[in-house]
Amino acid sequence: MTTTIEQYQMQPPELQGMGWGRFLLQILSVGIVYIAASVPPIVILGQGSNGILASVATSMLGALVVAWFWLRRDGTLTEAWILARPASWPKTLLMALGTTIAIILWFSLGAMLVEALGFNAPEVQMVLDFVVESPLSFVLWIVVVAWLAAGLGEELLWRGFLFDRLNRLAGIKGRIWLALLIQAAAFGLPHIYQGMGGVLITGVVGLFLGWVRIKSSWSLLPCVLAHAAVDTVMMSLAYAQKLEWIAF
Repeated sequence: MTTTIEQYQMQPPELQGMGWGRFLLQILSVGIVYIAASVPPIVILGQGSNGILASVATSMLGALVVAWFWLRRDGTLTEAWILARPASWPKTLLMALGTTIAIILWFSLGAMLVEALGFNAPEVQMVLDFVVESPLSFVLWIVVVAWLAAGLGEELLWRGFLFDRLNRLAGIKGRIWLALLIQAAAFGLPHIYQGMGGVLITGVVGLFLGWVRIKSSWSLLPCVLAHAAVDTVMMSLAYAQKLEWIAF
């Protein structure tokens, strides 16, 4: 049965349950493919901008293909990945704009909070150095990473696939805020390369984006647009700083 945005309210409809064995199989298979698909581009292209860019793209693509396979096999694709045309574009865009502003403000406030807790602020300069290498590199990172891998890919994977699986999992099903917290923690952990501060700050972002999905009648569109916009703003500011258009 196809589920439309209009059929979702603050809670999803009655969901088919999922056992822990099937849940772990699906999560592990997605994770293994994600890691495995990230290696060949780096081996072939090296650890420079091109290699990292290709690695991000192939790992996300591989993970999404496996996630798509499981969702389609379980007959839950239209419930997990709601990207249909919204009932109101102005409302959707306004939600995305508010989410974008809130996340950008949180990055500044969160950096101060994690430092007050004794952790280092997130270190993302290495990534931004790749972004600003050249005009072509800047465009590729915006399109491939900000919009496709992060904006679309991460939202389909975390707020879509993982959140849906958790909402069906035995022991968690019916406890939507528990599922929300777990997906947020799982979203933060892969950002350990930014230090513990990055894990904490990104985890809060994941929590907020999960809440936005709930408030958006379970549509992923506001999350996708906001996530992509945040990364675009951050990369654009770094490039503008390199060109000495702005100074921090």
